[in-house]
Amino acid sequence: MKKSNRGRTESARVCWAGLEGWVRERVQGYVQDLLQEEVTELLGRGKSQRRPAVDALPGSRNGLGKPRKLTLACGTITVRRPRVRALEERFESRILPLFARRTPAVDELLPELYLHGLSEGDFALALRGLLGDDAPVSASTVARLKIKWQADPSRLRTRFDVWSARSLSELEVVYLWAEGIYVKAGLEKEKAAIPSRLRAWLVVVAGLSDGQKVVLAVRAGYRQSTESWSALLRDLKARGMNAPRLVIADGHLGLWGALAGVYPRAEEQRCWNHRIVNVSNELPTKAQAEGRELLTKIPYSESRKEAERCKKEFQDWCRRHGHDKAAALLDRDWERMVTFYRYPKEHWTHLRTTNVVESPFASVRLRTEAAKRYKKVDNATAVIWKVLLVAEKRFRKLNAPHLMKDVYQSVRFVDGVRESKRKNRKDAA
Repeated sequence: MKKSNRGRTESARVCWAGLEGWVRERVQGYVQDLLQEEVTELLGRGKSQRRPAVDALPGSRNGLGKPRKLTLACGTITVRRPRVRALEERFESRILPLFARRTPAVDELLPELYLHGLSEGDFALALRGLLGDDAPVSASTVARLKIKWQADPSRLRTRFDVWSARSLSELEVVYLWAEGIYVKAGLEKEKAAIPSRLRAWLVVVAGLSDGQKVVLAVRAGYRQSTESWSALLRDLKARGMNAPRLVIADGHLGLWGALAGVYPRAEEQRCWNHRIVNVSNELPTKAQAEGRELLTKIPYSESRKEAERCKKEFQDWCRRHGHDKAAALLDRDWERMVTFYRYPKEHWTHLRTTNVVESPFASVRLRTEAAKRYKKVDNATAVIWKVLLVAEKRFRKLNAPHLMKDVYQSVRFVDGVRESKRKNRKDAA
């Protein structure tokens, strides 16, 4: 006698290849049941049940609406909203609002994928295989969802404006890294005023007394001019930021001119990465490898005296081979190149260069290069700001954070050692 299959459970018929479809069908049925249960709760009676003769709640079922697609994190399903008539007020479902096509989780996911480098036009190809062919993931959908980065629930100010105006008076800023990034933004008619190649986004990152690093400012400006940097620094000061002990940046004169006018007591440290590149460019291609090896020894010397010796060694090598321009360039702003020796040795790795800002710029460039050009400057600012805030979550603390408080309190260091300890060492010797 043949065995009957009638007794097998439904799960026995599910196979690995059809698991996704089975799950979506189950979710679709569950959501539809929830919608029906919501109407049952509203009317106080189930489907096909008669209304009580006394004290009956108003309203009655009126069938189902047209099929509509709803995209969840597990895919796109088809549901029909129950209709209700004869109510005093219009029935609005708490489970499935009018015109909703995506769950909040999907709405949050799409802009985050954009931040990580997926272009607006690529969403349909990339996600429809996962969310379904009917998933609403067009370029215009992503553009609308990005507005939420800027829109505050009050709708009176943008989130970026609120962030840019927040008070900084409670922060104890010790170090400040400043850098600019160039992004193509603005329509053709705007380029006559400020060409996109001249528009820079100025970014400031602070090292606090507890060792944390935070993004303080993101602002569009004209190149890295003194006027643009002055406006940014004056804004930081107006919001209560204290004078930093040390500012690390590249050789753009605009920042240094602005710093002298707003925070004249802040010390300056030029980026060694930029200086090594600039000096190497003055050398012939064949000599650059050897020259770079000699140059790199300078900022990694154990003391300023050792750095001076390495500098002389490089310049003597340049003069022997006729590279006088490279030797002379190394002398430029030398005092600002070795300021970091007056700070704790544990912090030197953070203070020699602007890598603190340059590293998150890699994520910014990945996003902005995928977009090619932003139609509005505000859109570019919002994207750069959001990408930097995502990167900020991965910032690690500065080395030896317990020493940050000493630097904040203006404790003096010589060749990376606290001056009192250095004196004790000399006395012991």
